[in-house]
Amino acid sequence: MNQPTAATKRQVLIVDDDELLLAFLGEVLRHHGYDTVQAESAEEALEHVAVREPDIALLDISMPGMSGLELARHLHSKTSVPFMFLSGSGTAESSKQAAAHGAVGFIVKPVDAERLMPAFEAALARADEIRQLRRTEMNLNAALAAGRETSLAVGLLMSKFHTDRNTAFEVLRDHARSSRRKINEVAEQLLTAEETLNALHSAFNNRLKTTK
Repeated sequence: MNQPTAATKRQVLIVDDDELLLAFLGEVLRHHGYDTVQAESAEEALEHVAVREPDIALLDISMPGMSGLELARHLHSKTSVPFMFLSGSGTAESSKQAAAHGAVGFIVKPVDAERLMPAFEAALARADEIRQLRRTEMNLNAALAAGRETSLAVGLLMSKFHTDRNTAFEVLRDHARSSRRKINEVAEQLLTAEETLNALHSAFNNRLKTTK
């Protein structure tokens, strides 16, 4: 396996109250080219996350104080950090509980390097897929929003200048190009200006009514 260079190393946050296991996991992951940050409690883990969000977190389910499940709920709702669980129980119920909390992977203790790395790298790949899907969804939503604004602006120009859709769109596009701006930016400015004019028109009408 090609190890990442220092500039491209993925960071893994390992959270476990067992010092020996924490050291072992860190050593194995570093040997395979990952940068690691270690925490012996959920509270300490949150301090690390506040400074920098890791690429993935490896969480022990059972810890004193805030449990791994509670930490997972926080990461899921407050951050974009994907996580997988370490558990002393390999029952179907434990796996189901991990999935319900949004985990991308699950490793049963005792952990050995041969079982750790395939499970860890599968979880990291799954986390990357989820990130990509979120980016795609965000880009799509942005594109749809921009398309709606442009469509509304074209309709406004058609109404104002009694022209057809193609002509209105071409005029809007040419104006955007000449001003070196994106068409949706010009469309948004046009819609905002129309809203302002409508508001002022209402204000003038109200003023005239009160002066009569």
